[in-house]
Amino acid sequence: MSLEGLIEWVVAWAYTPYGGVALFLNAVAESSFFPLPPDVLLIVLSLLRPQWAFGYAALCSVGSVIGGGVGYFLGLKGGRPLMRRLFSEERIRFVERYYQKYDVWAVGIAGFTPIPYKVFTITAGVFNLDLKRFILASVVSRSARFFLVGAMIFIFGEAVKVYATKYVNIISIAFVALLVLGFWAVHFLTKRAARGEDTTRRKP
Repeated sequence: MSLEGLIEWVVAWAYTPYGGVALFLNAVAESSFFPLPPDVLLIVLSLLRPQWAFGYAALCSVGSVIGGGVGYFLGLKGGRPLMRRLFSEERIRFVERYYQKYDVWAVGIAGFTPIPYKVFTITAGVFNLDLKRFILASVVSRSARFFLVGAMIFIFGEAVKVYATKYVNIISIAFVALLVLGFWAVHFLTKRAARGEDTTRRKP
């Protein structure tokens, strides 16, 4: 399935009685393996029913934290062999340095920004970060992200509903573009860090 087809398939659930269930499952899956962020479905559902925006944000937050826990235990039980199958050695070193600098709050940074959250949930388990603080960082960052979206639509929902509904595909693609940008940023920073390590090794 193409990316555009995947977006259309996910968004279509908003117009069914199972939109909330689809949102929850999307949030769970995206935190460990699914490529499409739940923000897309969250926006469409909240635009259709602005009075439920905070409820959808809560549902999305809970699902994302649960999915993050799944990713954590995948990393914890699968260990480095699993991590090496999923990510390059450069990306692993980049994430490891992030943990050395920010500890578990590296997960919080990834949870609120376009940086791929699933990369950090799985590696958090591999590096055996403290589970309680991992969950706390996930709750804070994911809730902040999704409730911000819910609050904007709850407050300005009627004013932007017609415009946003008309351009929902563009909005969806924009969120995916942000996700791709996050992957690119990680890739760029890992390459840069690797070059820095090579330069350091070559110095007499």
